[in-house]
Amino acid sequence: MSQVVLITGASRGIGAATALLAARQGYAVAVNYTANSLAADEVVRQIRKKGGTALTVQADVADEAQVLAMFEKVDAKLGRLTALVNNAGVVDQTARVDGMSVARLKRMFDINVIGTMVCAREAVKRMSTRYGGAGGAIVNVSSVAARLGAPGQYVDYAAAKGAVDVFTLGLAKEVAAEGIRVNAVRPGIIATDIHASGGLPDRARDLAPQVPMQRPGTAEEVAQSILWLLSNESSYTTGALLDIAGGR
Repeated sequence: MSQVVLITGASRGIGAATALLAARQGYAVAVNYTANSLAADEVVRQIRKKGGTALTVQADVADEAQVLAMFEKVDAKLGRLTALVNNAGVVDQTARVDGMSVARLKRMFDINVIGTMVCAREAVKRMSTRYGGAGGAIVNVSSVAARLGAPGQYVDYAAAKGAVDVFTLGLAKEVAAEGIRVNAVRPGIIATDIHASGGLPDRARDLAPQVPMQRPGTAEEVAQSILWLLSNESSYTTGALLDIAGGR
């Protein structure tokens, strides 16, 4: 049976690194992106150049109709899904809670929480033995911010990732007898361009002294953990929250 993985937010950073590694391990890869088609196309080009199978699937995970269309495209082009990586997520400009608008909070939860839940819902419908599937694995990308709180910076982001953690625990128990494992990785300070989107392009370097290992992590290091959780090597692991944070 071919292994088919959908990775949301896979045009850059952790998502792109996960897509490239998954392809090297034999997965057919659906590379989701919201707006940056050129970056997503480049990830697919790299995969195909090395003989892998990949395609781009555009969708804003905060839009249910787009999510449904994305899954239907994967069904038609790659076959039945066996793995999902819920990586799509956003931060915002650093702010205190008393300076956050409702529009900001809704965006944060629509993408980071509801998007994750809707994508997982559609994956379960394809993987679960209850629906005629052969099982599968889901990995949600959370953050150590869920246990640190991110005061003065991203309390809303931390709260959203806390919700992702709880969702991971609950869904893992709900579908464990249906052949689906659900886990989460919680990256710490990782050197990707997500920091620039929050207005702090040097954040990974600046916060490195706070990390016991004295350095930021790499997207590839997170990808290795995600692929382990998707693989049969973690066949008895579900409901786990794996910190990848250099001891922070």
